[in-house]
Amino acid sequence: MGKTHIDLNNKTVLVTGSPGFIGANLVLRLIKELKGGTVISLDNMNDYYDPALKEYRLSLIEAAAEGSPVKHVFIRGDIAERELVERVFGEYRPAVVVNLAAQAGVRYSIDHPDVYISSNIIGFYNILEACRRYPVEHLVYASSSSVYGGNKKVPFSTDDKVDTPVSLYAATKKSDELIAHCYSKLYSIPSTGLRFFTVYGPAGRPDMFYYSATQKLAAGKSIQIFNYGNCMRDFTYVDDIVEGVWRVMQGAPEKRTGGDGLPLPPYAVYNIGGGNPENLLDYIAALQEELVRAGVLPADYDFEAHRELVGMQPGDVPVTYADSAALEADYGFTPRIDIHEGLRRFAQWYKAYYD
Repeated sequence: MGKTHIDLNNKTVLVTGSPGFIGANLVLRLIKELKGGTVISLDNMNDYYDPALKEYRLSLIEAAAEGSPVKHVFIRGDIAERELVERVFGEYRPAVVVNLAAQAGVRYSIDHPDVYISSNIIGFYNILEACRRYPVEHLVYASSSSVYGGNKKVPFSTDDKVDTPVSLYAATKKSDELIAHCYSKLYSIPSTGLRFFTVYGPAGRPDMFYYSATQKLAAGKSIQIFNYGNCMRDFTYVDDIVEGVWRVMQGAPEKRTGGDGLPLPPYAVYNIGGGNPENLLDYIAALQEELVRAGVLPADYDFEAHRELVGMQPGDVPVTYADSAALEADYGFTPRIDIHEGLRRFAQWYKAYYD
């Protein structure tokens, strides 16, 4: 598919879900790279995990913006609030929107379905409606590798059918892709969905395994290893995710006309994953090594005494494996940071942050 180049300099970019994990890292990249313009962070700062971590990320953004030609505006609010979204779009008229705001977590969706419908469905609908009423050059939004659900064929390709979600979270993300396609077709909104694969890194989400395991081990508690360790995950370091988003933002799907004279939807979906799935036990071994190296845990820590092999959790899948060939072909990028380097950066950050 052809791409329309977008120069982000001196434009207004809205990033929902910042100062969330990926959102904060993206905004920091925009502040660093752009020669001018405005970047808006919009987040409700909820307590799904410790809000202090979001405040910490926000402080990093505000510090970076102090010496930058880029203006940063933080708006505390919920994308599920229609009036708020309308006001933000009406006042700032963003040229590019990156929607990362979502209720995350597979297991949490089993016990708290309401918040997923509110944020991931109604909230995303509000963003699409605002993009229709205040036309944008490009809408980029977060989907998830979880949409592949129970698929057995690997690696997962965006050409595969994704009709077997195994969690409500996955179902909402697939729904977002369908609704975005509809709006793209009806209103020629250039939109690109990105299926992220198991993102990790410094100042990440404490509910993610690598982070929660570190906290438990540091407290002398045991960690549970699901499916008895028989899991493969395509772990993707946050800087690789941000690089992918940064490139995609600047290349919107081209507006074209079909053979029937009607516009074709300027719509695309890509995987962003390392394409190199790691066995969960190998990942844990790498994490342990880096936690010792960083001084988070002592060299003589008895890991065997602090781990428990348990069965698969509801909503989980045994394997995630990205085929990112399309991202490489269209944007010249494939994630490159391996788990040892990524986990080393996390362990060093963890040591500094909690000390």
